[in-house]
Amino acid sequence: MQDEKKKTKSIDSELNPVWNEVLEFDLKGNTLDSSSYLDVIVKDYETIGKDKFLGSTKISLRDLASGQVKSLPSKNVPLVNESGQSIGATINLVIAYDPPANAVPNPNDPQAGDATVDAGGDGDGGDDTALDGAQSGSAGVASSPGKPGKPANLRQRLARAQNRHRLVNKPQDFQIRVRIIEARQLPGNNIKPVVKVNVCGQTHRTRIKRGNNPFFDEMFFYNVHMLPSDMFEQNLSFRVYNSYSLRADSLMGEFKLDVGYVYDEPAHCVMRKWLLLNDPDDSSSGAKGYLKVSLFVVGAGDEPPEEKRESNDDQDDIESNLLMPAGVTLRWATLSLKVFRAEDIPQMDDAFVTTMKEIFGGDGNKKNLVDPFLEARFAGKKLCTQIIEKNANPEWNQLLNLQVKFPSMCERVKLTVFDWDRLTGNDAIGTTYLNLARIASSGGEIEANTGESEVGFLPVFGPSYINLYGSPREFSGLPDPYEDLNYGKKYQRRRKYCLCAVFHSATMIQEPGEPIQFEVSIGNYGNKLDTTCKPLASTTQYSCAMFDGNHYYYLPWAGTKPVVAVMSFWEDISHRLDTVNIILYITHHLQSNLEAFKTALSAKVSDNQLTEVWLKLLNQLIEDLESYPTPELEGRPNLTSLDIQLKKMRDSTLTTMKEGARRMRDEAREIRDTLTDIETWLNKLTLLAEEPQNSMPDVIIWMLRGEKRVAYSRIPAHQILFSTYSEQACGRDCGKTKTVFLQYPMDKTKGLKVPVQIRVNMWLGLSTHEKKFNSFSEGTFSVFAELYENQAQVFGKWGTTGLVGRHKHSDVTGKLKLKQQYFMPPRGWEWEGDWFIDPEKALLTEADAGHTEFMDEVFQNETRFPGGEWKSASEPFTDVNGEKSYNPGEFDCPPGWQWEDKWTVDVNRAVDDQGWEYGVTIPPDDKPRSWVSAEKMYHVHRRRRLVRPRKRAALPAGAGVERRDQGDPEGWEFSSLIGWNFHRKERSSDTFRRRRWRRKMAPEDRLGASAIFQLEGALGVDTEEKEKGSKGDATKLFGANTPTVSCSFDRSYMYHLRVYVYQARNMASLDKDSFSDPYTHVSFLHVSKTTEKLRATLNPTWDQTLIFNDVEIYGDPQTIAQRPPDVVLEFYDYDQVGKDELLGRSVCTPLVKLNPGIDQTPKLLWHPIFQKGRQTGEALVTAELILKDKSGESDLPLVPPKRAENLYMVPQGIRPVVQLTAIEILAWGLRNMKPYQLAAVSSPSLVVECGGQRVESAVIKNIKKSPNFPSSVLFIKVLLPKDEMYTPPIVLKVIDHRPFGRKPVVGQCTITSVEQFRCDPYIITAEGAMSSKMALMMATPVRDVSINMEESRPLLEAQEKETVDWWSKFYASTGDQEKCGPYLKKGYDTLKVYDCELEDVLDFKGLTDFCNTFKLQRGKNENGDDDPSVVGELKGSFKVYPLSDDPSIAPPPRQFRELPESGPQQCLVRIYVVRALDLQPKDNNGSCDPYIKISVGKNTVEDRDHYLPNTTNPLFGRMFEMTCFLPQDKDLKISVYDYDLLTRDEKVGETVIDLENRFLSRYNAYCGLPQTYCISGINQWRDQMKPSHILENLARLKGLSKPRTEDNGTSLTFNGKQYTLAQFEDNKEIHQHLGPARERLCLYVLRNQGLVPEHVETRTLYSSFQPNLSQGKLQMWVDVFPKSIGLPGPPFDITPRKAKKFFLRAVIWNTTDVILDETSITGEEMSDIYVKGWMPGMEEDKQKTDVHYRSLDGDGNFNWRFVFDFDFLPAEQLCLVSKKEHFWSLDKTEFRIPPKLIVQIWDNDKFSLDDYLGTLELDLRNLVPPAKTPEKCSLNMMDVLEMEVPQKMENAKSLFAQQSVRGWWPCSIEKDGKVSLGGKVEMTLEIVSETDVDERPAGKGRDEPNMNPKLDPPKRPETSFFWFTNPCKTMKFIVWRRFRCLFIGLIILFILVLFLAIFLYSLPNYISMKIVNPLG
Repeated sequence: MQDEKKKTKSIDSELNPVWNEVLEFDLKGNTLDSSSYLDVIVKDYETIGKDKFLGSTKISLRDLASGQVKSLPSKNVPLVNESGQSIGATINLVIAYDPPANAVPNPNDPQAGDATVDAGGDGDGGDDTALDGAQSGSAGVASSPGKPGKPANLRQRLARAQNRHRLVNKPQDFQIRVRIIEARQLPGNNIKPVVKVNVCGQTHRTRIKRGNNPFFDEMFFYNVHMLPSDMFEQNLSFRVYNSYSLRADSLMGEFKLDVGYVYDEPAHCVMRKWLLLNDPDDSSSGAKGYLKVSLFVVGAGDEPPEEKRESNDDQDDIESNLLMPAGVTLRWATLSLKVFRAEDIPQMDDAFVTTMKEIFGGDGNKKNLVDPFLEARFAGKKLCTQIIEKNANPEWNQLLNLQVKFPSMCERVKLTVFDWDRLTGNDAIGTTYLNLARIASSGGEIEANTGESEVGFLPVFGPSYINLYGSPREFSGLPDPYEDLNYGKKYQRRRKYCLCAVFHSATMIQEPGEPIQFEVSIGNYGNKLDTTCKPLASTTQYSCAMFDGNHYYYLPWAGTKPVVAVMSFWEDISHRLDTVNIILYITHHLQSNLEAFKTALSAKVSDNQLTEVWLKLLNQLIEDLESYPTPELEGRPNLTSLDIQLKKMRDSTLTTMKEGARRMRDEAREIRDTLTDIETWLNKLTLLAEEPQNSMPDVIIWMLRGEKRVAYSRIPAHQILFSTYSEQACGRDCGKTKTVFLQYPMDKTKGLKVPVQIRVNMWLGLSTHEKKFNSFSEGTFSVFAELYENQAQVFGKWGTTGLVGRHKHSDVTGKLKLKQQYFMPPRGWEWEGDWFIDPEKALLTEADAGHTEFMDEVFQNETRFPGGEWKSASEPFTDVNGEKSYNPGEFDCPPGWQWEDKWTVDVNRAVDDQGWEYGVTIPPDDKPRSWVSAEKMYHVHRRRRLVRPRKRAALPAGAGVERRDQGDPEGWEFSSLIGWNFHRKERSSDTFRRRRWRRKMAPEDRLGASAIFQLEGALGVDTEEKEKGSKGDATKLFGANTPTVSCSFDRSYMYHLRVYVYQARNMASLDKDSFSDPYTHVSFLHVSKTTEKLRATLNPTWDQTLIFNDVEIYGDPQTIAQRPPDVVLEFYDYDQVGKDELLGRSVCTPLVKLNPGIDQTPKLLWHPIFQKGRQTGEALVTAELILKDKSGESDLPLVPPKRAENLYMVPQGIRPVVQLTAIEILAWGLRNMKPYQLAAVSSPSLVVECGGQRVESAVIKNIKKSPNFPSSVLFIKVLLPKDEMYTPPIVLKVIDHRPFGRKPVVGQCTITSVEQFRCDPYIITAEGAMSSKMALMMATPVRDVSINMEESRPLLEAQEKETVDWWSKFYASTGDQEKCGPYLKKGYDTLKVYDCELEDVLDFKGLTDFCNTFKLQRGKNENGDDDPSVVGELKGSFKVYPLSDDPSIAPPPRQFRELPESGPQQCLVRIYVVRALDLQPKDNNGSCDPYIKISVGKNTVEDRDHYLPNTTNPLFGRMFEMTCFLPQDKDLKISVYDYDLLTRDEKVGETVIDLENRFLSRYNAYCGLPQTYCISGINQWRDQMKPSHILENLARLKGLSKPRTEDNGTSLTFNGKQYTLAQFEDNKEIHQHLGPARERLCLYVLRNQGLVPEHVETRTLYSSFQPNLSQGKLQMWVDVFPKSIGLPGPPFDITPRKAKKFFLRAVIWNTTDVILDETSITGEEMSDIYVKGWMPGMEEDKQKTDVHYRSLDGDGNFNWRFVFDFDFLPAEQLCLVSKKEHFWSLDKTEFRIPPKLIVQIWDNDKFSLDDYLGTLELDLRNLVPPAKTPEKCSLNMMDVLEMEVPQKMENAKSLFAQQSVRGWWPCSIEKDGKVSLGGKVEMTLEIVSETDVDERPAGKGRDEPNMNPKLDPPKRPETSFFWFTNPCKTMKFIVWRRFRCLFIGLIILFILVLFLAIFLYSLPNYISMKIVNPLG
């Protein structure tokens, strides 16, 4: 086929050959052409010479290619000879076709979905999904219409993106847990499988098992610390090996998936799923067995989910629980990548190499120093294109076919372009990913059932360009903006694009320095470094930064704004970007409305207002979705199939969303609940707006300082792209002014400092639309050519002679030689006017610009010879850098300034008393590098600083602003050295001067701003220089000389800005004392101001208005109103020593008022404060920008009231409305205080601050003896805002009173929301009257405490103990019906099993109802990035309620009254530890030897002797009793350790319980209430007080009357309600253990009061080395009893159950139909049969029968008994096997294994290994019913089990229920991969319990006691003997039986011969007698 030949094997001497062979033709990823055919030729094989032609046929593959059929059976196809005549022979064959991954089915075919063989779903499944492994894929789901595969739909992708997005991308802890449960249907005979799991480079293996269906149940833990993004790329690989086999083929099957797949599943886990194993090398082979696993990825703070084991789990259906969809045999699919070409690949080789080449005469063009090739990686496979040497624009035109298994579990194709290096490693130039999830869809995301099935599509991409970003160019030392790998089919038609950027302002520059310019580039166009593109006007003019009067510098562009114009060529993909922009337009609307909705929710507005906001949101969304459809694609250029598919998907998603919004609007009941749906829509829209084929690169803006690139910003092109389709299809920033913060490249601090903030107006569009730009442009554009005339001063004369290294005429940098006569205007432009001198003002800023006060400085220098006299230096006066400066006498006071003082020597530095500092000059330097203040003999140079301050003079009233001195009349600017620092006036030290010449250009034929798009090419470069062939390579110059474009605004507007900074909260603490001293820099365009500095607070309230009076802004006020400049607030921590540190940055958009009279006030809102990309607090600010009219000040708002000089407060109407509020503080005590500055905290007190008020508690005298505060209640009145949104936090500080009056803050805590503590003071709640159990106990006399233990019925209880124990109760409560026995039928109690900690149960409010625990923190962490360290805890609570402003109204009652004793209490603590789940293994074998360690206070109990070997799910069943003093010993720590004999025991994890909270809580958490009051039995009452007492206490606590009982305690009145015993006990079993009626009824009433019931809690264990990861769970509970009341009841006995011993007796009666494996000497087939049996897990107890020799018909008779004893847990239906894993193991390991019996038939050989004939595996819990006769026994019996409904007759199948069963079972053997019958066995199976064994004894084999049943010796035919032992028998049976006739014939013949011989012998005698005696 297609010139490829394949042959079958030859078959000898046969006219009807049968080959049964598969020949595969690899189509290399191409689809099958409908014209293809298959040529079949049949030849006769000749050993020597040419094979003879017999016949041939051609088969057309049209039907396969069209997708009409999946396979083509061709039956009886006639063969023809060369001349085309039939030769009478036929051939049969079947042809099947697997299309490649991107095959598009035939559109005319109704069943097109079926075009992929066995892949891709039916026509209506719509299911041909992404190759992203989310359950389906290109060769994806073979789904039936009824049961489509699970689609990787948008929702999953969304959730996945969100899931991953939530993780901070920094290395963090993860735990990957893999549980290998069991395997099924592994191939091979008598195998010993083992599973190896490899994750992240760590490998674990299971124990070795036997059999084809092994049960492992092992858990492996992999702890990794890595970046989440790296971890998701890691593979999980499962390999099953046959450990018997030492050969290379021991790998039986494998399965791989990536960790990210598991993480994206719900709850980050895959639960009990089957993996289909396959052979990694053989693609055509099918399943190699199945492996059942559970996989979990646990991140920091994740709860590992519970793994539920179903009762019918063993029969679970593999097909429905397959991780891969059923029916998908993993198929090979071809992912074909067509790589066409790349463009503009940057040079990666070192410039040194170039220089070497130049030296040796090579060509030095740098651009060709790249040897690119492309590498594609997917699913662990990689392919590379060829290397094209020395080519920056390589054309590969190659097809890369990646053969991968589908559906794949991997998501991204990684494409990397490398630069090939012969010597060093290849350099990666750039990398990009093709995310398959983005270029494919399952169609499953269309939620409503639209009936459209064609929405889903297979992965398809391009042809399109892909941009590669970011590669540091070695040769330039500059981070390259980015490169562009172009990847397309037809070299797409390029269109010209025009980009214009007008820079309005550049502000917030950190420091002055060299002049600044900006460069704008798109791709390589506009990049000054790149010589492959025409020079463009892509850079602004240079300008010097000017001080803004407060903190920052800005570029003083005033009314002349710099403009850049960049022309570039790209393929036209407007149809893609239009769609993106329209969807983004809808998204932005939705986003802003959603913000408003969220603000309304948080501000708790009224329902009507909320509904209004909500309806506006929905109506806007519906209207947007209706009004702005995505553009049609017909007839657009560059269409790809992905475009069409994406449009379908987007349209249907948007339609669904629109209908969803309509439904929500009509049907939603609770508005607040719709928030999540709306957020989901927003995320969905954001995802839809992603365009995978975006070949338009980002626009990059670089800021250059001098000639160095400093900072950049990337702006996606679509945001500024103009579109003619509709206004909404234009980018949101197209032609609009946008604020951009630039960032430093490779910024480690993540934006801690902002290099510059620019406001820039950008427009990008096709050059055919450039006229449209005119309507967007503001101001007047002007274009100039410019050059500088340079002169130097030699011997006092200015001229060109002394210009060293400079040209007479040059550009601004002085490096490019220019001449006026060479300047030619670009095409389409002409000169307007002549050259004129025009000094550049922006470059001549003096150092004092912008300052109101300034210090002139000059250094006086003196020199000497070592030891000589000091004399004036050659340059007596210099600046700080040693450059020549003026004599102090020459300094003039500039106009507008006045001197403050005379010249003085600055002695406030490291100098001597006369201000000198000394140094040594080391040649070649002419001045010292470092200075010291003490004079030494060897010093040769000294200097001192002279300073003179001056101040800007106040202008006289009415005088206009005086014009600055214009400087030199001829336009020269002067400098002492050639550099950037020029000034206007000539000074005596100047040696260099220059002046700027400019010439204006005008467009020839066009009007409007768009003419600037004609500016291409360089201006006025000296062409003669080029012709001389000088070495001046253009690329070495920094860019070319291009025209400068500027935009001038004829008028500016004055604005008045007010910024209201009210407060901030939750700021970072940067000082060691836990606080910061915050102040704020507020900057707006080129002005900035600073708020006051506040001391020691993280929640500062500045309450300050910053007023900026005259802010000049150029441009139309309307555009400013639409897009106002941002107000940037930077929060700093003031430090007295060192530099102030940045706390964070926030941005606020001002409210613009173009008419000051508008009655609209700005509203204070919380704005997030960000630092290093993380949120570090919030600021409550707002701002308003008011346009001033001509008249001046009159209409401005009133000036706010002043708090101090120049400190204005936030005015009424904007500041929050406040109300007088009371805050009551319950300060109970301090716990676990850590030392401060190495000294223990001994006498602390508490300070509470809120809203400017402060109160301090009494001092704790000695925290060790009593850690509670002596008087617990504090009270403050404070003015708090009525609006909850504005409420300030409560700040708690703990101060330690130390000797000598020191009072350091040793811990602090901020409570952000007081909402939870608000209450109505007039309702006395239970908490209000909070007394506590202790206060009451003190009051009640101690009586009635003794519990009468009745001694009667001991016998009954002993019997009951057998069947019912505490575990029965536990299992009854967890729902394990099988394990709890008859417990429930007896009507006994159950308990509540919480799957979390008791304090996390919602009903009990964290047990903090009496007091909360607040974590105290301390200051700045050393490592900086983490949370502050916790240094202690405060126990306390708050009550917040409003007070009336009227003083005559009495204040409400206090809330905290009747408090319990705060002194220490001695308590008895009982800790019951039930079991642990999923412990983290600590031993190398993947398990653990856990034991418990408990500490409370100074008491510790270590239960090391009772460790449980080799288990991660230990059943502890232990109870510990300890005493402790509360509150000192409040923390009960329960740790689980791993026992190690030789090394130190490792801690697995620990959990801490706050006993004090349990003790003080009103929920009675100290001892849970059982369901019934029992005075005996296993549920005996264990509290100290009886139910009636507890109820009385509860009544007093709640302020209710005492409960009354009547009718002998059978009825009771409590809280106004009547209760009777009957209503609780009507339908219940009444048993003998119950106590008196009254107590029972009290208990029932108590159980209705919401108290803590009898329970078991599940606590998560944590360890210090992975503090956020669960290390396992512990099920346990705690009882706490105060000793002062008396003794509690007896504790529960929770000792674990023991396994029961059972005996399995298997009698092997007979075998039949056994394979006859040998041939005897005489040629008969026979076998020497014996049977072997064992129970899995107990292989050492293997038993064999005797041998039945010489079975000629496969029958064997044994009458042999196997007896296996095993320990069985009836409750769990598993065998308990204890054995040492290895002979060196110290402990026996307990395994729980299903009870199975394996029986094998073997053939006995004396001299060789025995031969294996067949095996049978029986599960005793689920027995295959045997056949009664051997005839009915077949292998089909074993399959019936899988098909039957598991629920039916569940028990009947268990041998434990049946006791005994007899019949025939089949044994199987695998031959050539198929299972066949190996024989049949007749057996009796019987289970005998330990008690019955002695009554019915039986021996092994036929040994004594041979009974139950008695076994007779086997009746074996006498043929079963042996040659040597019994030759006679051998004769008798074998020889006689076979040659009987021959023997008889021989004997008769012998007798006849004998007769004849005798006859012949006696005949002569007889004759002679007759002759001699004739008479005789």
